Formats: sequence, structure tokens, C-alpha cells
Amino acid sequence: MGRTLPTFTGLIDHIYNDWKQFRRGLRKEDQRTFDRLFESAHKHVQASAYASRPWPLESVFMSILLEHEKKLAELQERLRRLEESVLIGEPDD
Repeated sequence: MGRTLPTFTGLIDHIYNDWKQFRRGLRKEDQRTFDRLFESAHKHVQASAYASRPWPLESVFMSILLEHEKKLAELQERLRRLEESVLIGEPDD
């Protein structure tokens, strides 16, 4: 019989479990943040599996970075729109 490869979801869960001691040392609010990071990694399971990197932690980090970049771009756009609305509402000096 051939060897069965674990799913990438299983690899993410394994990595999460490997970091549980670190998580346990965090404050409660940081534990929730830590959990959200791994939720970000689960959003890109298909891409991570497709990439098939030799070290799955690389794909986990890349997934987290991707989600952070998306959030940053969203916040920058919201800030730009807010600044525009404030400038439009103010009379010229």
C-alpha cells in the first residue's frame, strides 16, 4: 500500500497544535488574535495545497500575509474615501 499524504487542512491543524504552548503563554485577547491568524490560513487551503511547498509553515505564513495585505488595502481605500469626503465638505482657504 502507498503512503497517504495528509490534507493541508490537517497540516494547518498540526502546526496550530505545535504552537499551542506559545498560544497558552499569550494574554487572552492575544490568544483570540492568534486563533484568527490560523483562521486566515484556512481561507487559502486550496492555494497552499496546490503550491505544495516543502515546509507547510511557509504557506501558512503566506496565507496570513495575504489576508493582512487585503485588510490593509481595504483600510487604505476607506481612509482615502473618508479624506475625500472631508476635503469636499470643507471650503477652500
